Parts: sequence; C-alpha cells; structure tokens
Amino acid sequence: MNDTLQAQPTQSPHAYEPVSSRAYRCRCGRPVFFRNSVCLACQTPLGYEPTQARVIPLDPGQEANVFVAANAPQGQAEQYVRCANFASAAECNWLIPQSQAANGVTLCQACRLNRTIPDLSNPENQELWRRTETAKRRLVSQLIALKLPVASKVGEDPERGLAYDFLRSQPAEPHVLTGHDCGLITINLEEADDPTRERTRKSMGEPYRTLLGHFRHEVGHYYWDRLVDHTNWLEPYRALFGDERQDYDEAVKAHYQNGAPLDWGVHFVSAYASTHPWEDWAETWAHYLHMVDTADTAASFGIDLTQIGLETEPFGADVLWKADLGEEGPPFLALLNDWVGLTAVMNEMSRSMGQPDFYPFVLSREVVTKLHFIHCVIHGARS
Repeated sequence: MNDTLQAQPTQSPHAYEPVSSRAYRCRCGRPVFFRNSVCLACQTPLGYEPTQARVIPLDPGQEANVFVAANAPQGQAEQYVRCANFASAAECNWLIPQSQAANGVTLCQACRLNRTIPDLSNPENQELWRRTETAKRRLVSQLIALKLPVASKVGEDPERGLAYDFLRSQPAEPHVLTGHDCGLITINLEEADDPTRERTRKSMGEPYRTLLGHFRHEVGHYYWDRLVDHTNWLEPYRALFGDERQDYDEAVKAHYQNGAPLDWGVHFVSAYASTHPWEDWAETWAHYLHMVDTADTAASFGIDLTQIGLETEPFGADVLWKADLGEEGPPFLALLNDWVGLTAVMNEMSRSMGQPDFYPFVLSREVVTKLHFIHCVIHGARS
C-alpha cells in the first residue's frame, strides 16, 4: 500500500450532504442500528422503513401483528406488518405497509428480489444466508435512498427488474460463479463464509474483498444495462471507460493469463477494473457506493468531515467529468474531498489496532473523473 497522500482533500468549500442517515434512535433515546428489530434497552419493537430510510420504534396496532410508528398522531400513522422473512433464518427487520399486506404482499421490497434461496435444511446454509441477506438489505436500502429503480424481476417487472439467486456449489456439479445476466444476479453463498472468501482474496491478490462489495459490483452491471446502454450516456461512457463491444470472454481470459497492466493504478480503481470496460464500470460503481454509504455513516454519527486534521490540497473542478454541470460538481467534490481525509484517518486508526488498511486504495485523477461520471448518471436517473 502506498502511504503517500496525493494532492487530495480534507477541506472543501462545500459540506457533504448525506444521502440518508445511518444513525437511528429508539423512543427511549438510546441508539439503535440498521439490523435491530428490538431495542435492547427498553424492549420496544423496531423495524426498518425503507421509504423513510429509518429504523423506527413500533407500537401495537389494533389488529394482531400490525404495528404503527411510536408517538405518531392518533389515526394518522401508517400501519405496518413485518416481512415474512422476519421469522426465517434471514432475520429481516424490514416493514411492509399494511395496505400492501392486505393485497397479499408478504415480503418486503428487499426480500421480493429473491428468486432462489439456499437449501435451509442445511444449518450452515442458514447462517450463510443470514449474512448474505444482511449485506443485500444494506445495498437495497442505499439504492432506494439514491432513488434508483428497484423492482423485482419476480412478479413486478419481469423484463427490466432485478432478482437474486443464492446458490452453493455442489459435488460433481459446475462451480457456482458470482455474476450478472440480464437483471439476474447470482451470488455464490460461500462468499459469506469468511475463511473461504479470505482464501480467495489472497489467491487472487486482491487488497479488498467483501460480501457487500460483491453486491455493489454486480448491481453495477445491472444499472449499466438500465441507465447507460441505449441511452445518451453510452458514448460518453465509451470515451471514459472504453468500448464495451470488445470481446468480453477474451478480455477476461487475457486478464487471468497476463494480469493487469503495470500502470493500472493510473487508469483504474482496481486491477480487476482493467479487464474490460464493463468491469471498469462495475468496479468504479461499487466504489462510488462504498464512498457514499461510508460518508453518510460518518456524517450521521456527528463526524465533521470538513475538519479532519490533515492539510492537503483539495481536488478541484479540473478533475470533474464535466465542470460545466453546475449543481452536480460541488456536491461531488465535497464528497470526494471529505472522503480522502476520512479514509486517511481511518487507515491510521486501523494501523493503530494492527489491522490492514481500512481503505487500501489511492484515487488517481482518471478514476475520480469516472466516479464523477457515475455520480452524474445516478443523479440523472433521480431527476
């Protein structure tokens, strides 16, 4: 890892505005967290409300298994039921509006994306699926907060929707590969097993490999199909990332035979991103989601990202994909400049604990330009 900070940022003329809060409190004032279904301090039931992007305390409704938001005005509160996977190994704490449940909806917006779940008669699969669903809910909550299209391919939008198969390799059968195909994302369940994933990371020479990272990468392929292909974004995408019409299978084969080019760090966010323009997009997309969610979390817990104690030169408008986009430039630069200072400090904290760097990356100017392009695509989809 290169410890040298480039001319990068902690001070920014614009403060970063979080997309959504990642800090929540119970009615009793104690902090509660994204995965919680009950407050450990006062035992109040909790649930995640995806449209509000909040974990909310719940009171019993007038009907069995129906809840209302605690402290809501009488007669004005939305009524909710729990996702059917609350009682499963997935331990889903998301809520469904009772109006949807009355029409037969039993699964929350995140769980409705599942097409195939693992064989739960195997106790090990139950634990791996729980971890997998936890990562998926984190991803889906962010996609909803970013106002990206999130509809299930199973029953909601068969042509353009998103779906997941969670599979595990079986003896005498082909190895399950994590990947994306026309809105269907396959996740190898063994990526939820920490020792297995770490062995894979080491064998592939990767500095970073997480289950959540897989979800963010693969959904990047999905959103390339939805937001870039056959749109006005396609030609500028090719100018930045390359022509995706080059043979993908041959590019992957060449990457694994020859490795990444020696100067990959100048042009790509990771070595794997150098494989093909599609992979460059997906790796950079995942990196953007990492940045936004982590910055949201830091800001939500009161960390003033403009006051990180490192004196470095901020990135300026010259690194933007287009500096004349006006409203999209300053927010992105605020995120970027706050991010570099935050991760530099987090790396030092990790080293203080004898752990690998929290953030084993250095952002080149070319990568920053690609990140800004993705920022613009996402915000174009929102508007």
